[in-house]
Amino acid sequence: QVQLVESGGGLVQAGDSLRLSCASSGRTSDNYYIGWFRQAPGKEREFVAAISRTGRIVEYANSVRGRFTISRDNAKNTVYLQCDSLKPEDTAVYYCAGRYLYGSNRESEYPVWGQGTQVTVSS
Repeated sequence: QVQLVESGGGLVQAGDSLRLSCASSGRTSDNYYIGWFRQAPGKEREFVAAISRTGRIVEYANSVRGRFTISRDNAKNTVYLQCDSLKPEDTAVYYCAGRYLYGSNRESEYPVWGQGTQVTVSS
């Protein structure tokens, strides 16, 4: 079982950028599809982006497509979420999640979760 740890969150102004990182541990961590989800106050957790084991397949939510970029460096066991042109509505706790071999944009299909990192975007 892999473990996931997010980092890189913070307080920024609208239009700024942040790069979130999801570091994984475990011998087979590069066999995991990684997804990013976020949960804003008072709202349900929602899908943001996902990346396949090799990085060749990526998927984005409509709300972030064109502004966020997901990537991974398997040599460093890390998945990144580059967040550009941030908006106040991007404010949320961002979680990365892992699913062995196969991908999904459904929260319920990811058994492994990190603790989350807070992103706050001021207007």
